[in-house]
Amino acid sequence: MITLTRTNSDNKDFQALVRELDIDLKIRDGEDHSFYAQFNKIDSIKYIVVAYHENQAVGCGAVKEYDHRTMEIKRMYVPPEIRGQGIASLILQELEKWSSELLFEKCILETGKMQPEAIKLYQKNNYRAIPNYGQYQNVENSVCFEKILKV
Repeated sequence: MITLTRTNSDNKDFQALVRELDIDLKIRDGEDHSFYAQFNKIDSIKYIVVAYHENQAVGCGAVKEYDHRTMEIKRMYVPPEIRGQGIASLILQELEKWSSELLFEKCILETGKMQPEAIKLYQKNNYRAIPNYGQYQNVENSVCFEKILKV
């Protein structure tokens, strides 16, 4: 059984999972990694969800305020060997629920074209593609999505 814990960026399990995520992204992003890395700092993120199975951290995700009505999904990760079990969807849904509780109206996110499993996850969870926003506006390898929340 998967349990979800709401926490913050001080959580050691979250930090360990993000280190694994960054290793994976460095390979996928190649030369573009340093550009993306500057937007993925984890210090002082207030809203983090860590998934556990038998007290073992098996996935994570975060949201941070983008503007007064929008939360941005960040740092979603489930180790490759346990993907396909619905863990990422559970984390994403908990982040959406938390965002709604905080009275945000929508979630946005950016992922890379070199992350097809992430794109599939967001599409499966009813995110719709939007024009690239903010720092990703002219980035060819970025794909951005949004989802309107039920407040």
